[in-house]
Amino acid sequence: QVQLVETGGGSVQAGGSLRLSCVASGRTVSSYALGWFRQAPGKEREFVAAITWSGSTIYYLDSGRFTISRDNAKNTVALQMNSLKTEDTAVYYCAAGAYDSGYVPVLDRMYDSWGQGTQVTVSS
Repeated sequence: QVQLVETGGGSVQAGGSLRLSCVASGRTVSSYALGWFRQAPGKEREFVAAITWSGSTIYYLDSGRFTISRDNAKNTVALQMNSLKTEDTAVYYCAAGAYDSGYVPVLDRMYDSWGQGTQVTVSS
């Protein structure tokens, strides 16, 4: 079982930046796909970004503003968010899925480990 803990959320004005981090424990996630999702009040959980175990394949909701990266030696994944908009306000979740074949899912049901979430609030 993988435990995930997100940090780095907070409040920022529109146009600002935040960097979210997620550290895994319980087992190494070097062979896992890692993803970020978000959920705004009253809305369904939404895909943000995901990366394969090797970092060779990455998918984004918005590649122009978000960057996902991972450090397998530290068992961490990060999400750099720039030019934030008010509509980016949500709880952001880190997720892990045991896919070592290069597959990187974008559907939340394909991930089996989740963090508790970190709040990101963007004000105008």
